[in-house]
Amino acid sequence: MSLAKEWLNNTRKVIDTIEATQMENIRKAAEVMADSIAACRWVHTFGCGHATLPIEEMYPRIGGFVGFHPMIELPLSFFTHIVGEMGVHQFVFLERVEGYGQEIMKGYNFDPRDTMWIFSHSGINNVNIDVALESKKLGMKVIAYGSATEAKGKKTRHSCGKTIFDIADIIVDSCTPLQDASVDLKNHQDKIGPVSTMAFITTVWTTITTVAEILVERGEKLYIHPSHNVPGDTTARERLTEALDMYKKRIAGV
Repeated sequence: MSLAKEWLNNTRKVIDTIEATQMENIRKAAEVMADSIAACRWVHTFGCGHATLPIEEMYPRIGGFVGFHPMIELPLSFFTHIVGEMGVHQFVFLERVEGYGQEIMKGYNFDPRDTMWIFSHSGINNVNIDVALESKKLGMKVIAYGSATEAKGKKTRHSCGKTIFDIADIIVDSCTPLQDASVDLKNHQDKIGPVSTMAFITTVWTTITTVAEILVERGEKLYIHPSHNVPGDTTARERLTEALDMYKKRIAGV
């Protein structure tokens, strides 16, 4: 079997396992999120490193809708310089700094009706745990997506003694190996072909489509970002403006 096919098979297995084992918890998470959005509040989304990719995938983008608030801290996400300014070494250091997440939280307004949705593959790093703990103090529900089963027994880096999965109210397991990379390479110690991003994107859209289904069943109007590329759709810009206006009103607390 080629390594490409091996990666495809590994990815399919993860997605199939998510469907077979996680849909009940995804529904529970979606109910909580729908309550926040219906109350004209927010589902705040947070992650570090490649765990920011599911956040960027969900909103703002075509097919996404107002209600999800991305919290992406630039030094914890933008490390494509690799070396030099905001490089990989700095990122690895910063995500382990206890107290940094508390400072991030000071930059936003929160409400007990909000939900905090955190993506963390291993669940052991300090910034994510800081954000989860602060969210709980503020009365928010915390939902964690990550490799929860594989991470069992992993020692947290936080002084509280807990991982993100110990703190969260609801957990959805990404069903990925803790190592993340999934394909063995001859004559090399380290594997290639990570699968966590595909798992996160899968859980994002199974969750958000469920949130949408719940809200529509309740009679709520969704402010969806339309495609701008469909010939003959003369109102796409108008619908986009409507969605962005609603986002601005929510940010302003109107």
